[in-house]
Amino acid sequence: MENIGTHHTLACIWDFDKTLTPDYMQKPLFEEYGIDEKRFWKEVNALPGIYESKGVHVSKDTIYLNHLLSYVKNGPLRGLSNAKLRALGSRIPLCPGVPQVFDKLRAYAKEYGKKKNLDIDLEHYIISTGLAEMIRGCELAPFVDGIFGCEFIEQPLPPGYTSQEALELLDESTEISQVGVMVDNTIKTRFIFEINKGSNKNPDIDVNAVVRAEDRRVPFSNMIYIADGPSDVPVFSVVGKGGGFAYAVYSPDKREERRQNDMLQQSQRVNGYGPNDYRDTEFSYDWLCMRIEDIVNRIDKARQFAVMSQVSQPPKHLHPSALEASIAPLPTPNPQRPHGKPTQPDLF
Repeated sequence: MENIGTHHTLACIWDFDKTLTPDYMQKPLFEEYGIDEKRFWKEVNALPGIYESKGVHVSKDTIYLNHLLSYVKNGPLRGLSNAKLRALGSRIPLCPGVPQVFDKLRAYAKEYGKKKNLDIDLEHYIISTGLAEMIRGCELAPFVDGIFGCEFIEQPLPPGYTSQEALELLDESTEISQVGVMVDNTIKTRFIFEINKGSNKNPDIDVNAVVRAEDRRVPFSNMIYIADGPSDVPVFSVVGKGGGFAYAVYSPDKREERRQNDMLQQSQRVNGYGPNDYRDTEFSYDWLCMRIEDIVNRIDKARQFAVMSQVSQPPKHLHPSALEASIAPLPTPNPQRPHGKPTQPDLF
C-alpha cells in the first residue's frame, strides 16, 4: 500500500559513460599517460576469447579493470593511484546541461509537489561500471547524493595482517594493485535495491533483508533510470517491473545509437528515449519533468484514495420505501408438507 504521508523521496539514477559524459571516462587517463586508447580497448575486447580458449571465464564488463592493473604492473600506468584517478576526473567532459540538470530537477520536483500539498525530495545517484574515483573527481560529484562504481585498493593487507609484524611489512606505495569493488551491468541492480531499501543511507539495513514494500525508502515506482543502451537492460527491467520509468539516451550525432534506443522502446525495455542533452530547453529535460509529474500525481491519487478508504461513512436517514424494500417477506408454508415432519431438500 502506498505511504499516505506527505513526505516522499524520488530518485533519478544515472549511468555515466555516454549518459552524463559524451565518451568513456577513461579518456583523460589515457591522454595523461600517452596510451593509445583504441589499442587498449581492442586488447580488452579480445581478452575474453583468449581466456576462454584457455578454459578461464572472465566478465566482459569488468576484465578491463584487470587490464588496467596489468598496465600499472608492467609500466605504462606505473604510479597510478586513487588520488591521481580523482585528479584526472576533473578533466572528464560533461554532456550539455550537466551538472545544472541535477539541481533544476530537484527544484522542479519540490515545486510540483507543493501544488499537491506534498513534500517531495528528489535524489540523484550514479551507478557506473566505470571508475568511482574518477567520477568523484569530476565537476558533477558535489551535485549527486551517491556514486557507485569500480574501486581499487592500493595497499592490500598481507596474510597474517592481524599481527603487528605483518603490518610493518606493508608497502608504502600508493599505486593501485587490486580490485576493491567490481561493478558489472548485473551488479548494478544490487545498488538499485540498496537505494530502494535505504541500505545506502542506513548500513544497519542489509540489502538482502526482507523489507515490506511500504517501508522501503525509495519505492521502485518513484525511480527514473537514465542510461545509454542495451547493457543497462537488467536495471531497466528491475525499475520498469517495479512501476518506475526507464529512459535511454544517445549522442545526437550518432544515428546508430538512436536506432538502438528505438529498438529498446519497441521491445518495451524503456519508456522513452532522447539525446544526452539535458539543457532545460531540450526534449530530455522536459521528458524527465513529465515523469516527475506522473510520479507525484500517482502519489497524490493514492493518498486521496487511502484517506477516503479509512474514513467511515456516517449513518443516513432511510426513505420509507427503502425500508419496505429492505424487509424480506416471510416464507409461505407448504400445505403439502405436514408440520413437524422433516423434509428432504430439493435437489434441483
